[in-house]
Amino acid sequence: MQFYQVDAFADALFKGNPAAVMKLEAFLSDDMMQRIATENNLSETAYVVPSGDHFKLRWFTPTVEIDFCGHATVATAHVMASEYGLTPPFAFETKVGRLSVDIIDERYVLDAPISRAVPTDVTAQMRAAFPVPIETAFTAGNNLYLVFENTDEVAAIEPDMSKIIPLSDHGVGITAKGEGEYDCVSRFFVPAEGIDEDPVTGSAHAAIGPYWAARLGKTTLKAYQASKRGGILWLEVGKERLTISGHAVTYMKAEITGL
Repeated sequence: MQFYQVDAFADALFKGNPAAVMKLEAFLSDDMMQRIATENNLSETAYVVPSGDHFKLRWFTPTVEIDFCGHATVATAHVMASEYGLTPPFAFETKVGRLSVDIIDERYVLDAPISRAVPTDVTAQMRAAFPVPIETAFTAGNNLYLVFENTDEVAAIEPDMSKIIPLSDHGVGITAKGEGEYDCVSRFFVPAEGIDEDPVTGSAHAAIGPYWAARLGKTTLKAYQASKRGGILWLEVGKERLTISGHAVTYMKAEITGL
């Protein structure tokens, strides 16, 4: 049983966000897919199954199945095109509806629904987890996002994961207005689901992108996720959907034995 490991939102190895991708004829049992994802110990393992003119796609962290993962969707499209020789665009049926990925100007372009920001109060608990100047906070889906006043502190902060876990059932993002070539910067933490820090998070930018597009009065953004691996995302924000674009490279092709 073959699988691939891909660095998504990266133009070279050891950058971006790694994901495992397994192309199957039919989904394995939920228990087996979770066991494989736990063994892989990557932020996501994607399972993709052909279904007529599209694909069914599911994603698992080391501990749970999740509803939406941007970087693993990009990784899946990369595997379909570069390893199996299939022709884009690719349509994926997922828990958040139909997603599509095309290849334009050597970038994988993911079309996805916008995750709308809902303002929320900045609490003492949030300030304890992130003891830097916080401008505002919002939720989007099941994630919390904190907007820092200073760009440099997004990359510099070293948060205590035990203080992040109570803030959200899923993820906690931090973001700030960018400088130089980047319109915004961010990081994303998911310790509640077995991922201390997600290196580059496509799904988070379905919320971060529209937030900064509204604040900056722009529809085209260049975003940087300032994890240790780092990654660049190009965003085009519409009224209901946005595109999230980036590069991807194959790191490994492997064979699972013993199943």
